[in-house]
Amino acid sequence: MANETGLDFSDQIISLENKHQQALKDLYLNLTPIQRVNIARHPNRPTFLDHVFNITDTFVELHGDRAGYDDPAIVTGIGTIDGNRYMFMGHQKGRNTKENIQRNFGMPTPHGYRKALRMMYYADHHGFPIVTFIDTPGAYADLKSEELGQGEAIAHNLRTMFGLKVPIVSIVIGEGGSGGALAIGCANRLLMLENAVFYVASPEACAAILWKSAKASPKAAEKLKITASELCKLQIADGIIPEPLGGAHADSSWTSQQIKNAINKEMDELKKMDTEALLKHRMMKFRKIGGFQEGIPIDPKKKRNMKLKEEPKVSVVDLEGEVEKVKLQIEEAKKSSDKPALLPLTEAIEKLKREVDNEFSEAVKALGLKDRFESLQEEFLKISSQDQLMHPALKEKIQKLRHEFTQSLSSAPNYEDLKYKLDMLKELSKAYKYEEKNNKAATLKQEVNNKFHEIMERPDVKEKTAALRAEIENAGVSNLDDLDDSLKGKILELKKELDSEFVGVLKSLGLDVEIRSKEPIEQTLPSEVKTKIEELNDEINHKIEDVINSSDLKDKIELLKLEVAKAGKTPDSATKNRIVALEQQIKQSLAAAVESSNLKEKHEMLKAEVSKTIESSGESDGSLKKENPNEVYVF
Repeated sequence: MANETGLDFSDQIISLENKHQQALKDLYLNLTPIQRVNIARHPNRPTFLDHVFNITDTFVELHGDRAGYDDPAIVTGIGTIDGNRYMFMGHQKGRNTKENIQRNFGMPTPHGYRKALRMMYYADHHGFPIVTFIDTPGAYADLKSEELGQGEAIAHNLRTMFGLKVPIVSIVIGEGGSGGALAIGCANRLLMLENAVFYVASPEACAAILWKSAKASPKAAEKLKITASELCKLQIADGIIPEPLGGAHADSSWTSQQIKNAINKEMDELKKMDTEALLKHRMMKFRKIGGFQEGIPIDPKKKRNMKLKEEPKVSVVDLEGEVEKVKLQIEEAKKSSDKPALLPLTEAIEKLKREVDNEFSEAVKALGLKDRFESLQEEFLKISSQDQLMHPALKEKIQKLRHEFTQSLSSAPNYEDLKYKLDMLKELSKAYKYEEKNNKAATLKQEVNNKFHEIMERPDVKEKTAALRAEIENAGVSNLDDLDDSLKGKILELKKELDSEFVGVLKSLGLDVEIRSKEPIEQTLPSEVKTKIEELNDEINHKIEDVINSSDLKDKIELLKLEVAKAGKTPDSATKNRIVALEQQIKQSLAAAVESSNLKEKHEMLKAEVSKTIESSGESDGSLKKENPNEVYVF
């Protein structure tokens, strides 16, 4: 092209290729378990026959189980590598739909496992080492396979492989599913390609069983520990065979060469063992899987870091039953004065809070946000421990993650359960607040009545009341307005004395009290005065909002929230002092802001205008008729 057009793009092409290679490297070095599952299932991934033809000098396929059928899902045959003769057997998938139907998608029937068993006996008789290639979603689980003894065929292979006197090497080249893979996988060495997976149940099946949704398959893939690196850590796999960037299908010849090198290396070691050592080696490989020790004390540091036992998840139906039970307990508690009505509600709310927390945690994990949440939590706790203000960048991170979580929450597998439990928690919390308010009101009412009763039953009050009542009766009038001024004055004087004592009682109970007319003042004020009051209220509210949104006061409020959160329900004296000091600073800032403006002056002027209006309307003429029926305590 450069010769034809005179343009040379070779530098740009090289740059793009380098960028592509770097992007590919970054991607394939940080694959998640579910991504490795998808690579293992790639339709262009090399199959068993591809590898066999690449690594053998000669290969002769052997057919049939000598019981009437040749299963194409398992291929067996004899081949040579560098002059050494081996018995090869493995699962065979197809390249396209037609081939996959012919090969049954690599899922063997009992005939396939019996064919492999026949070849194992043949290899054992002639002394050929066995190499098996595993690449199957699992054994074929249709009715006919079950009738033909699928389970028995797999079990027979497992038993037989542990008694074979020749070395066995198994290689997982794609996906190894459950017993269908293990039926040709009981080897002295189990190797896995870098992007192969080996599992007891597919991530989709696991997610459907445990989380009732295939959407949780990424989480299931992570929990199952199915990748080559994880299985090597668990000592289930013995080695990892590298793949080129992009997976085995990116360069199948190179991958086959790596497999060939691995087979030669492992067989050289295993051939040095005598028969007894070889059988013991194979047996011990599987005996050590899942081993544990009892009676050994746990290191305290490890014990502290051990995961707490998770509470069993409560179903929605069980929760509904428990809520109904709580309602009945509350009704019974209301009837019986010795039982606290709030206790059942408190227990139910605490349980629901734990359930909601668990559901949120599950949703965070399912959405893949767990690491980010934990990272932000560590940053927040670090700042909290040092009594520092939250950095704006951290605030922005938290808000961004909260927004992202809120937006994607509806796609979480447990969203419906979470929403239902959260709604239930809100309803119970509302009921708790209502019951708590009623209890407090009833208790306060009882205390007020007792205090008022004590005042009225005092001997001096009784004496004054009785004397005043006698004077009124001796006056012989039927209407209070007909009483003379001296008697009216005595009545007003006693009323003021009792009012003063009643107000003192209410204040001693922590109530703010003022005496005002039963008729709302607003109804007696002219419309222009009402408008001025509303305008002043709006102006005050705007001023307070402006002050609160200022950076200095906002930081103090955030610090106060942090102190309150750290203090919990039982703060120590030092924390209490810090909280009180911060509250005083915030109040002083608000007061200073109001003082600096002309709001206080406007308030005083409006107050004087309101008082003048009330006086002119005759609300406070001091007469017994006006003062007695219209006054009420407001607290």
